[in-house]
Amino acid sequence: MDKEIGVALIEDHDLTRMGLRAAFRQAGLRFLGEADNGEKGLTLLQEMRPDVAVVDVGLPDIDGIELIQRFKKENPDSETRILMLTMHDSEKAVLAAFAAGADSYCTKEIDTKDLITAIQETNDGNSWIDPSIASLVLSQVKPVAAVGESFNSRTVEIRAVEPEYEQIIEAYPLTERELEILECIVAGCSNAQIAEKLFVTVGTVKTHVRNILNKLGASDRTQAAVRALRSGLIS
Repeated sequence: MDKEIGVALIEDHDLTRMGLRAAFRQAGLRFLGEADNGEKGLTLLQEMRPDVAVVDVGLPDIDGIELIQRFKKENPDSETRILMLTMHDSEKAVLAAFAAGADSYCTKEIDTKDLITAIQETNDGNSWIDPSIASLVLSQVKPVAAVGESFNSRTVEIRAVEPEYEQIIEAYPLTERELEILECIVAGCSNAQIAEKLFVTVGTVKTHVRNILNKLGASDRTQAAVRALRSGLIS
């Protein structure tokens, strides 16, 4: 790493905190502190201003979702990025986390090596979703087609139906082919695998991927899926 990443940990389970603290230090991260409940966690984030905060959802006082909401509201200019680390992989929990402002979401079953990678990616401005959760993101993306149009001309619209998302663009048009490729990406397929599955060239896949990122204003593949979720653009 070019620069030490400052990390704070908000987790109520003692053994989990001990293990993660050791793992972060061993990985060369700058460990700034820890808290075992939400109120202490808020104080920790405000005082230490970590690059990345690893936050548990199931805290004993205020939960991690409320913690994020309060921190974002009270510190609108903060550059701290939030990685949720939790046992919860339900659709409701995932949606609530991203709607509250989480940048990444991992389950506690994640390997330590992958968690460190997730922290690094989150610090770099990307969004990381645990593969076991990624399908929940795509479940929010539904195809909408006008009657009578051909398969190739149909588009998929990701619509913002929640009233509080006033500043979000109302719809991003994705062709049905682009949606197919987005589903393959979340499934972990490489460009070559996508090309083989869809009977197109790798060059064609790369073009579609670039279009998907451009349409969703995403910097990488994972963020393309997260962008729809975090923006409330759900059909």
